[in-house]
Amino acid sequence: MRAESPGRYWNALPLDAAAQIRTAPGYVCMIPNENLHIATVEKGSKGCSPMERPSPETGRKLRIGMLSYSFYESDARVARYAETLARMGDHVDVVSIRRKGQEIYDNINGVNVFRIQERERNEKGKLSYLTRLLRFFVSSTGFVGKRHLKLPYDLIHVHSVPDFEVFATILPKLLGAKIILDIHDIVPEFYASKFGGGRKSLLFKALVLMEKISAGFADHVIISNHIWEKALVDRSVKREKCSTILNYPDPSIFHLRPRTESAGKIKMIYPGSLNWHQGVDIAIRAFHMIKDDVPEAEFHIYGTGGQRDALVALVDELGLQKKVFIKPFLPLDRIVEVMAAADLGVVPKRNDPFGGEAFSTKILEFMSLGVPVLVSRTKIDTYYFNDSVVKFFTPEDVNDLANSMRSMVKDRGMRKNLAENALRFAEDFSWENRKREYLDIVDRLTRKIS
Repeated sequence: MRAESPGRYWNALPLDAAAQIRTAPGYVCMIPNENLHIATVEKGSKGCSPMERPSPETGRKLRIGMLSYSFYESDARVARYAETLARMGDHVDVVSIRRKGQEIYDNINGVNVFRIQERERNEKGKLSYLTRLLRFFVSSTGFVGKRHLKLPYDLIHVHSVPDFEVFATILPKLLGAKIILDIHDIVPEFYASKFGGGRKSLLFKALVLMEKISAGFADHVIISNHIWEKALVDRSVKREKCSTILNYPDPSIFHLRPRTESAGKIKMIYPGSLNWHQGVDIAIRAFHMIKDDVPEAEFHIYGTGGQRDALVALVDELGLQKKVFIKPFLPLDRIVEVMAAADLGVVPKRNDPFGGEAFSTKILEFMSLGVPVLVSRTKIDTYYFNDSVVKFFTPEDVNDLANSMRSMVKDRGMRKNLAENALRFAEDFSWENRKREYLDIVDRLTRKIS
């Protein structure tokens, strides 16, 4: 159904279905009577559960905008927020970027997606990167301003990078809309990792100042992990207007599937951006060291990014063309099937000031699929995980990663034990269990709590 009815298929959990029904005008509650037959009870009568959120008659339906300099179909964090709100009955517009050949407008699972700027991830320097960000800022400012004048937004949720994108909402904010700034990646450290420069540089200090001004402009700030929350509170935002929401996997997408054994192969997978801080080059070099010891192993890499050409060249240099495969980006509904069929996930991040503190949702996604994971022992990952649920290796240590790969490939029992422990661990870290945190923020800001 998902394949044949894209954009129209909803794998609803019972709570979601109940919430959707309760937002319909003139709904009735349906409860089983003593004979286990369904009886209808008029709204407001005894036996009706209190609605989770207000009904349309009391002003329930919200108009919400989202701005994100990302590809909507591959940004699971943005999609989870947007589709959750749409299922609650809200009108949701997402303003994003597009890949070559994509439609400018699409409706995906009830979300209006406007792709206002084409982007290819091939920035080679600071100027080209900044120029594209500024172009999106100008375009999105005009776009959201015009739509707000026609039909005002109650709330606009801005996703950073960059922080200054929050100022694209200046007109709606002046006219009463509430603004959330969601910091996916902490910008000063992100920029230093991408283009170089230390914490004492003038540019780094300027980015911290921009972060502080942007956070001050927003009505609420969401940060993507607890380590970054501490940094942000220490330097840029008041604690009372800051919340932490991890990039939780959506259980309707990331769930256990029946597995079929691949014919004599052990498939390792890295899915994600191909940037320097992700350390994919380290994983390729480690795989080169074990290729003769474990001839049944293959390494599949899916994604795009600034390091892609360099990684392809490294595979050629090491003669790994028949063992290491660098493949194009796949949308979420396809990459999840690829991940689920893997024998081992690899998350080889560097432990630099950015990569070492950037939470990788790939780990929780692999866990939710029942796939064991090799993880770099970074500051952020030791904060959330332990040796019972992932196999750690020393960051940026090619030899240690090679040894870990070898032991995981050869020891099926270890893989099975880690996968089972991780599956139980991941149950609490799912969007279904944590989405109420976000909905409470939306309700509080819009003051439409029942």
